[in-house]
Amino acid sequence: MDFSLGLIIFGWVFCLIWIPLVIKANSKMHPRALFVCFFAEMWERFSYYGMRALLTLYMVKVVFQQITSGEADVKSLAIYGTYTASIYLGPIIGGMMADKFLGFRKSILLGGVLISLGHIVLAAQGLIAETNEFFFFVALSFIVVGTGYFKPNISSFLGKFYEQDDPRKDPAYNIFYMGINVGAFLSALTCGYLGESVGWHWGFGLAGIGMFLGLYVFWRNLKYFGEKGLVPDVKYDTQSVFAGLSLNKVIITLSFIAVPLWAILFSYDNVFKVGLTGITVAVLGYLIYLSSKYENGSRLLVVLILFIFHAMFWALFEQAGGTLTLITDRFVDRTIGGSEIPASQFQALNALFIIIFAPVFAWLWMKLNKLKAEPSTPLKFVYSLVLLALGFLIIVLGAKSAMASGEKIIIWAIIFMYLFHTLGELCLSPVGLSMITKLSPSHIVGFTMGAWFLSYSVGNKMATEIGKLISVGELKENASMAEQISPYVDVYLQWGVYVVLGCAVVLLGLVPLLKKLMKGIH
Repeated sequence: MDFSLGLIIFGWVFCLIWIPLVIKANSKMHPRALFVCFFAEMWERFSYYGMRALLTLYMVKVVFQQITSGEADVKSLAIYGTYTASIYLGPIIGGMMADKFLGFRKSILLGGVLISLGHIVLAAQGLIAETNEFFFFVALSFIVVGTGYFKPNISSFLGKFYEQDDPRKDPAYNIFYMGINVGAFLSALTCGYLGESVGWHWGFGLAGIGMFLGLYVFWRNLKYFGEKGLVPDVKYDTQSVFAGLSLNKVIITLSFIAVPLWAILFSYDNVFKVGLTGITVAVLGYLIYLSSKYENGSRLLVVLILFIFHAMFWALFEQAGGTLTLITDRFVDRTIGGSEIPASQFQALNALFIIIFAPVFAWLWMKLNKLKAEPSTPLKFVYSLVLLALGFLIIVLGAKSAMASGEKIIIWAIIFMYLFHTLGELCLSPVGLSMITKLSPSHIVGFTMGAWFLSYSVGNKMATEIGKLISVGELKENASMAEQISPYVDVYLQWGVYVVLGCAVVLLGLVPLLKKLMKGIH
């Protein structure tokens, strides 16, 4: 049997056993809403990561097949960066809309519908218009606008079921984060295999089915949420404000209109970068203003400072969907048992390790908390940066060994790199989500969560610029293996190891100040 198909079967069987065990072990400790959000987010992330696993390879090999490989790499990485940055930019607006007008429930459902439409368009392109750029950009834009409503609000909505400094909150977000990565794991294996081995539109289409399932899970369980997540004021659903439409219907209409407008933006990378910079400065400035307005507002300054280090983490971590996918495709020995594993399936490693280790970290934080030895949130961020740097050091050493031997990089280098990156992620990402619900005043938690997702956006766009350092220029056709790998080694060593470790040292020095600004929140 094809080893790649064996991986898919293993993945689904593993999750069908593992997920019920985790839920059973935690069902008495946590509210039902955790597990509803777990499954809804799992299927939404199935759709996102299923498409993400294929996106760079699809652009390089299909959408931009008519241009030279070096130019295709640069253009594909730029669009990939704009797309992933946009995915985390939209939550600022989506979070504000949920806080003020739509409520969490309606925002999550609206987001799911838009994402589903995006996958339908993307799957259709694979059948009728593979090289049509604007068609492709419209599909991405549906997903971008939809994720802006779905992503921040399901994270914030979960926080409503726990008290501000509830010791169950960090473990709850670790379990929730495991759900995210179950979706990522299964989709990278399944959609990646279908896209590369059967047909691109099959991979994209299956990703869309995942989002439909997420929508259904959330809609079917609305009755278990009590009064949480409803529209803040019923007048936003009932009072006419324009052409007989209520304010919330106007917002929904404008959301659909935003799709083609955002699609145009994909063709103007420099405009997007300037806009992202301006938005980031404005949002961080507004956080500073809010910190002076609220009691214990200094907690928002902690969000602002950690924003910077969070963005740097993702700038390197998100090489996974760009340059790390390309280096895996071109320079890693992926042959096992006589069959070659598709490069896109390696993105499942990160998710697999999170599925395994997220419950371990949830238990660890609870155990350390009882012993009054749990690291503070800023210190957990320091650990994450160190682990990220160690991961890049492993791939650099593996690449240097390949350069010396003239052979491809051994598969274990990429596996252990993903392991250390995953352990770093578990010290940072679920902890960060939990932190926002603790440090933010209750009635601006949607906006603050959106601002936090902006750091993902900045990090993803920074990832593009770092990736371009590798892809600039066209190597000679007869370039040796060492000459082809060398640009990756140089950039990963400088940015992935030296710069990241430098950030860890700076943050370690800031830990005492940040703990003081958190005003009793651990």
